[in-house]
Amino acid sequence: MYESFYKLRAKPFQLNPDPRFFYGSKGHKRAMAYLDYGLSLGEGFIVITGEVGAGKTMLVRNLLKKLEHENIVPAQLVTTQLDADDTLRMVANAFGLAQEGVSKAGLLSSLESFLQSATKQGKRPLLIVDEAQNLTPRAVEELRMLSNFQSGDKPLLQSFLLGQPEFRKTLQSEELLQLRQRVIASYHLGALDASETHAYIIHRLDMVGWQGDPAITDDAFQRIHEYTGGIPRKINTLCDRLMLLGFLSEKHNFDKETVQEVIDDLSQEVAYSEAPHEAKQAPRGFDDSMEQRFSASEFARLEQKIEGMEMTMNRMMTMMRKMMFLAVEKNQEKVD
Repeated sequence: MYESFYKLRAKPFQLNPDPRFFYGSKGHKRAMAYLDYGLSLGEGFIVITGEVGAGKTMLVRNLLKKLEHENIVPAQLVTTQLDADDTLRMVANAFGLAQEGVSKAGLLSSLESFLQSATKQGKRPLLIVDEAQNLTPRAVEELRMLSNFQSGDKPLLQSFLLGQPEFRKTLQSEELLQLRQRVIASYHLGALDASETHAYIIHRLDMVGWQGDPAITDDAFQRIHEYTGGIPRKINTLCDRLMLLGFLSEKHNFDKETVQEVIDDLSQEVAYSEAPHEAKQAPRGFDDSMEQRFSASEFARLEQKIEGMEMTMNRMMTMMRKMMFLAVEKNQEKVD
């Protein structure tokens, strides 16, 4: 909606990971280097961990884009809470193999035949497991067993495991000793620092044809970094709302105060979602016992929260009215 107002070709801060927007921070470049290193060896496990929203899925998308014209046969598995047998079925499904109604022995036989066939054709099967922290130790061990498939002394399957930090604890369990011995490289993807956050935002804006409108002050960049902690997904969420606010308010300059206004809105939306629970704890009337239940400071906080919610609702109503007006205007242009 704000793209045309700022003369942009597309939304710069979409949440869906798009490899065209890949930003090579120091950490992301190093993580990609480990993945490339693993591909060059063609065996073992590569483990990449990172906080929620740090960009692990973007790494996968960027890797898959690079592999489009290679002799790699990739299969991606985004796990949920799976046990060992279900994990095996999901792996078979990821490679396009039938798995319903097939016994475990049948699945293993089918997978081995597929891997052997791919290798004979000069192709290399690669299993990419995202959200690996959801796997049980038995499920991870099942993946290790798949790495035992070989043709001569050459492994038939290589695996990349990506997950949140707690996955490292899973790997430290005694029953996964043999898998740890097959991990040829591991890396933890951290957050962007302040300068990288600045460069990341500019990079995404440049990708959609940004010509300096809106202008963003240095203190605005600093506040964005402070609030998001340098986590790319959080940066995207905040900046997308910032662009929307700028469009609705017809702003062409974003300073620290503008960023804070969006942060306050986001914070109030979270508070508002918790309000029903808090309302259950509140007294029904302003009777004489109120002062005994709540202190003056608690009253002040409650009043401040209500005031903040009202301001947020007023801004949201203004946004809705403007969006409805633009929708009607656009529809009228089509009719004319």
